[in-house]
Amino acid sequence: MDDSDDDIPLASLDTKHIVPPSPPKVKKETNASPTKASNGSIPKKVKSAPPPPPDDGLTADERAYKEKLKAIKKFAKLEKKAKKEKKRQKQEKEKKRKLSPASGGVAKKPRGPAKARAPPGPKVAKALDKTARFASAMKAFLWWDAPVLPPGQQWRTMEHGGVAFPEPYEPHGVGVTYAGEEVRLTPEQEEAVTFMAGMDPNGMHLGNEKTRKIFVDNFFKDFKKLLPKGSKIKEFGKLNYSKITEHLNTQKMVKKAITDAERARNKGLKDSLNFKHGYAIVDGHLEKVGNYNMEPPGTFRGRGEHPKMGKIKQRVVPEQVYMNFSADAPPPICPVRGRAWGEVRHDPCVQWLGNWKENINGQDKYMQLAAMSSFKGKSDRSKYNKAARLCGNIGNIRKDYKKNLTAKDRGLRQLATAMWVIDRLALRVGGEKDTDEEADTVGCCSLRVEHVTFNPNDEEGSFEIELEFLGKDSMLFKQTVDLGSELYNDDNGMGTQVYKNFKAFCQAKKPSDDIFETLTPTILNQHLGGLMPGLSAKVFRTYNASVTLQSELQKKEAAPGWSSLTVAQKVTEYNAANRTVAILCNHQRTVSKAQEAGLQALEEKVNTLVEQKKVLKKMLKIIQAGGAAADSLPLKKSEAEMKESVASMLEKAKKMKEAATTNEEKVAATEADIAAKKARKDLGSSKFSQAHLWESKPTAAQVAGRISLWTTKIATAQQNLKNKDDNKEVSLGTSKINYMDPRATVAFCKRAEVPIDRVFSRTLRDKFNWAMSVPGEWMFDAEVGKEP
Repeated sequence: MDDSDDDIPLASLDTKHIVPPSPPKVKKETNASPTKASNGSIPKKVKSAPPPPPDDGLTADERAYKEKLKAIKKFAKLEKKAKKEKKRQKQEKEKKRKLSPASGGVAKKPRGPAKARAPPGPKVAKALDKTARFASAMKAFLWWDAPVLPPGQQWRTMEHGGVAFPEPYEPHGVGVTYAGEEVRLTPEQEEAVTFMAGMDPNGMHLGNEKTRKIFVDNFFKDFKKLLPKGSKIKEFGKLNYSKITEHLNTQKMVKKAITDAERARNKGLKDSLNFKHGYAIVDGHLEKVGNYNMEPPGTFRGRGEHPKMGKIKQRVVPEQVYMNFSADAPPPICPVRGRAWGEVRHDPCVQWLGNWKENINGQDKYMQLAAMSSFKGKSDRSKYNKAARLCGNIGNIRKDYKKNLTAKDRGLRQLATAMWVIDRLALRVGGEKDTDEEADTVGCCSLRVEHVTFNPNDEEGSFEIELEFLGKDSMLFKQTVDLGSELYNDDNGMGTQVYKNFKAFCQAKKPSDDIFETLTPTILNQHLGGLMPGLSAKVFRTYNASVTLQSELQKKEAAPGWSSLTVAQKVTEYNAANRTVAILCNHQRTVSKAQEAGLQALEEKVNTLVEQKKVLKKMLKIIQAGGAAADSLPLKKSEAEMKESVASMLEKAKKMKEAATTNEEKVAATEADIAAKKARKDLGSSKFSQAHLWESKPTAAQVAGRISLWTTKIATAQQNLKNKDDNKEVSLGTSKINYMDPRATVAFCKRAEVPIDRVFSRTLRDKFNWAMSVPGEWMFDAEVGKEP
């Protein structure tokens, strides 16, 4: 091939950085190994005369510049050849891979030769946006290496941007009727009715007959306070706000018709608000603020059958808010024009940045740093270290309560029985509640006779009890415990004695009477504090969760075949250990409609894969048998037309959004977008339904390879389905966030060579950054408890 550079146009080269060089220096010629003369001396170097310049009419500078251009062109040509060769090798390798039987595929036509490109410029590092730069700055601060503050002091200096308030209410003017007559509402009244109109009538609050009555009664009671004296609105059932509901549904459709430019503008406004209020400077380093947005007004939802659900949450104004920051820091500017903060404090002994009271329960609400902050990190580490300290004291504590399980004094027996339940069954301590103000949730000390059923299966000689009550967040605790089993009696576990005590404590009592009438959480915690400084009932849950996780993981790692498991299988085993902890701590969750739909889709996927594998096996038999039947195998249908239709629908919806100006046009654009996305989803389903087929007749080797591939796919999908189905009613996240020592998980991942991001989300990795450096041999034990 000719090495001439005439085929590379000069315009294609980047010459803007080329500067005509200065006249070239002539190098002196040197001999590599000078020879000696006959008299032994080295002859002097003879300077050779420079060659005469060619008679081309160019100056020396112009000539050098031309030579440099020629060299650049030659380099570009060589680079182009090298790229071509590299691409050819890659295509050849890909072609061989696709033709191999294991891939189950057919060869595709190679693409044509690549177009000539200009030589690549220097690589430039990707520029970080402001959020990424802030995140990097926060990660750079290692609070566990920072100097320790005096006891009780949380910070030396603190500066922040204060609370962000929701926009004031803008009346929509949509009317309501009462007993068929139009009623005019004030903006405050209209806002309250709009809260109710936005509720899902089939949701968890209004869809349940019992909770609906509580919700409606509370709402209407508060709504009547907004009405003037003599108002004709007397009954909620005669109030018709269906037009407001229709208006809200229309507004949802209008909001969905947002264009890319509007979405980018909204993101910019959101980021601007975040940079103003979402960060604080504490002791000279950057920290993320957790909740800088003030809660908007609305209807109080609560959990379970909360007695106050439906009440109207009032709008909080700046005068109700206290701000806390250091005295030498600039005060946060109140974002509501014409208003001011209620009070300013400079208290370094508290962690909160802002404080106010809500009107439903009169509770204090706080603006605090985020879960990934140094404040929360110190608190978490201290909590887990205290639980680890229990490892060295648990023997004496169990000895204490076992001794008192048979004490003559009823108070001591009740104390010991409650300690046994908290330790072995991981119940919360509980406490008395005003059921007119709070939901009737129960813990160990507040158990009533009605919550316990003895011998629920009516078996002779049984030591089973069934516990059924609403626990924290109104989650149902329903568990049958066999106190006569080896689990609760081995090593002097005294499970049968606990059963006898429960029976004795329930005798001659009404169902509404307390089982532990002599016991309160205060008495219990004072006794525990005497056994180990700082010990309270809630430490047992953290201890039991961490010990159970570590024990379950050790069992799995010691099982035969552990080393041969894949990363995905090890993650499944970790989730099983996590699930054991969640069940122990009664961490449940309600299965949502989205979860049910996801499980159904996953089950359908498994069934489709199984059917496709059956088709592949039939195809293999036909091909191996030969004959005319092999020419009529099912082939993949072209999806080009459907792809084109979907692309056209998406493009049309996008143009409709950009052109829409009225609400009617925006609703039409949203409907077109929904239809286009459904068509795209159908296209994906169509692709999946024939993913096992070929466009042309396959070979037996290709079909055999695809059968093997489908076997792996089916196993993976079935495992995924089982894992999700097992965990659908169990909240694994609660245990990870609050109860299991994160260092046990990190150590396991290092031992098992499982990437930490397979078990900890990014949020958890940021929250527990202090735990990431522990070695694989780390153990949750008494030695950890010696750390601060």
